[in-house]
This record gives sequence, structure tokens and C-alpha cells, in this order.
Amino acid sequence: MKKIVFLLVLFFAVIAAKAQQPEHVVVISTNFGDMKCKLYNDTPKHRDKFLQEVRKGYYNGTLFYRVIHNFLIQGGAADSRNAPPGKRIGYGDPAFTVDDEIRPNHFHKKGALCAPRQPDKVNPFKQSDISQFYIVEGRVFRPGELDTMELANNVPIKKQIVSQILTPEIKAKLKKLKEEKKVKEFRAIANPIKGQIETEYALNPHVLKFSKAQRKAYTTVGGYPELDGKYTVFGEVIDGFDVIDKIAAMKTDKNARPLTDVKILNIKVIK
Repeated sequence: MKKIVFLLVLFFAVIAAKAQQPEHVVVISTNFGDMKCKLYNDTPKHRDKFLQEVRKGYYNGTLFYRVIHNFLIQGGAADSRNAPPGKRIGYGDPAFTVDDEIRPNHFHKKGALCAPRQPDKVNPFKQSDISQFYIVEGRVFRPGELDTMELANNVPIKKQIVSQILTPEIKAKLKKLKEEKKVKEFRAIANPIKGQIETEYALNPHVLKFSKAQRKAYTTVGGYPELDGKYTVFGEVIDGFDVIDKIAAMKTDKNARPLTDVKILNIKVIK
């Protein structure tokens, strides 16, 4: 028993120590300016792989090859290096795949540093491709817009749960009891069903409910909430937001590639 207690204490001590580790900081230097980013310690697989490639100089000389105003800027792909105008680029590398580290406390606010991935059909476990990355620009949302997003997402979920539990047979039975004014019998059936519906709805992982932190971020600095829970956010920009805006506002071709190349000159670890 003492050994088990000791191991538990040791385990939680290690977790606490990791949580207190200083966060790494990198500077992404481009021909349009610098962006300083911190990397999260609770996404260690992404952090460590990203740092490993940064120290190798893997991203140096690549482009921000996919730029969409009010959405994101994406770069780092090896095939973007010295790519001629008009060439389709941005193909990933299976050797850079890491398991997802999607955390509810990290979301797609403006400046979020994230890992792209292949679609669910070919990648059901949402594994990331750290051979490239994207940074969110997004836009500022009104509180009512966030409410509407929640409703649009959650109403169909609630309807499906209700249809599965409240079958036509049960509906008919409840209707009959109501017509016969048998209140006690009606409640004996209706109340447990209502409780079951509420429980299944509360436990459904696809129900959308923005946290206070999300609401504050999306209604002030902005972002792109539609991506939350779908991609790993492993860091955030802490300086250089004007550079994000400058790059995101650039004119692009039909493939969303800027007409003027946005080069990642280098990425350096400064902390």
C-alpha cells in the first residue's frame, strides 16, 4: 500500500513539474516581418517534433504558400522551397506524422499555431502532419454569432437523440394518457424519458458549447472557431500579429498562393 501511495505521489509530482516547465519560444522570420511564438508544453509530441525540425533548418527557405484572408496563413512544406509560380505545392510528408494532441483549452483564436492533417476519410485518428503548419487570422465575432453557431450544431443532435428515445410507440402511449387525463401515469413515463434525453445530450461529445475563454477571445482578438476540436493547436503568436494581417491580406492566385512569395527566411529557437 505504501509503495502504491509513493508511486502516485511521484506521478503527480512529475506532472506538476512538467506543467511548470518554461515554454519554448521561437521566432518565424519572413520577408514581410517576424512573428514570435510560444509552444505549449501540454502538446509535447508536436512541440518536440517542431523544435527538432526548426533546429535542423527544415522550414528555412519554404513559403507561406496558402493564404486566405480572415482565415489562415499556411506554410513550411518542403515542396514550396524554390517552387515556380503557379505550381501546386503543399504536399505533406508521412515521415512527419504525429498523433493528435487536441486539447479543449487550446483553440483557434487569432495567432494560434496549428498542425494541418489529412481528411478524416484517410486519417480517422486525426494525426497531424508537422512537415508544415498554419497560423490563424480569422475575424472577430459578435456574441450572437457564437450563439447561432452553437444552435446550428446542437439542434440536430438534440433532435436525433429525441427521435431515438421518444419512439412513435411511446408518443402514441403518452398521447393516449394525456387524452385520458391520467397525469400520474403520464409523468411516470415522460419524466424518465426526459431525464434520459438530457443525459445523453449532456454526454454527447459533438455538442458545441463555447467556454468563457473561447467567447472572450473570439469576440475580442478574433479567430476561426469552426476548426476547434478538429486540429491540434500547439502554440500561439505572442508578437507580430501585424505580420499575420499583412500576409493574409496579400493578393493570391487560384490556389490561394500569394502572387508575391512570402518566404520563411528562418525559424530560430530563442528560449
